[in-house]
Amino acid sequence: MKLLDSVIVLLIVGCMSLLGNLIGYHNSIIDAAPGMVILIAIAVAGLLLARLFPKIPAAAYIVTLGCILTVPSVPGASIINPLIAKVSFMSLTTPILAYAGIAIGKDLEVFKKAGWRIIVLAIVVFTGTFLGSAIIAEVVLRLLGQI
Repeated sequence: MKLLDSVIVLLIVGCMSLLGNLIGYHNSIIDAAPGMVILIAIAVAGLLLARLFPKIPAAAYIVTLGCILTVPSVPGASIINPLIAKVSFMSLTTPILAYAGIAIGKDLEVFKKAGWRIIVLAIVVFTGTFLGSAIIAEVVLRLLGQI
């Protein structure tokens, strides 16, 4: 996918997320837009780094940049963090999951060839991920004395 196509997709997902943020979480689009612009800029920077250094996937660059830029001791993080906090995480996941569903629908013939086993595998993976997350959360919250 060309970089321009990726940027267009990011802008569309950003607009959808801002709308979801408004409807679902009652955060003003005007208030959340700067945070969304920062998130899109981080994603574009990660895509550019992946083009320059292709041995590492873009997702790794994006996550690393996001983590570095939001560490409290990093200059500018005190400005970035409150802006990004106005964008709900769940409003970001909805269009991304919709896009994933469309991508699977596009390759429905390949999905059909996988047969019923893919459904069993998906259920096992989803269940394992949920239980693993719940166990980790339980342990961490107990160690912190929150529960």
